[in-house]
Amino acid sequence: QVQLVESGGGLVQAGGSLRLSCAASGRTFSNYAVGWFRQAPGKEREFVAGISGSGSMTRYADSVKGRFTVSRDNAKNTVNLQMNSLKTEDTAVYYCAAVRSLIVRVTAAYDYWGQGTQVTVSS
Repeated sequence: QVQLVESGGGLVQAGGSLRLSCAASGRTFSNYAVGWFRQAPGKEREFVAGISGSGSMTRYADSVKGRFTVSRDNAKNTVNLQMNSLKTEDTAVYYCAAVRSLIVRVTAAYDYWGQGTQVTVSS
């Protein structure tokens, strides 16, 4: 079992920044790729960014490429999502998820999920 807890969400103006964190506990965290997903009201949950277990590989959705950066510290069992130049369309509940494999963009592939943290970007 892997337990995940997100933090760092909040209200920010367009153009601002937020840093989300995902704290993990349980099994060897470095064995798991971690993905960040988001879900806006009335929309499906979508892949935002992912990082491999070692941290050597990252992947991003086109909509956030160049604005968001994912990183991890396996010694602290944390994965961070730095979000810059935020837009109103980034408003959503953000989730981190873990899977014992390479980075995947498919929601159903992930075994463990956090409870989510709300990000609201105002105009």
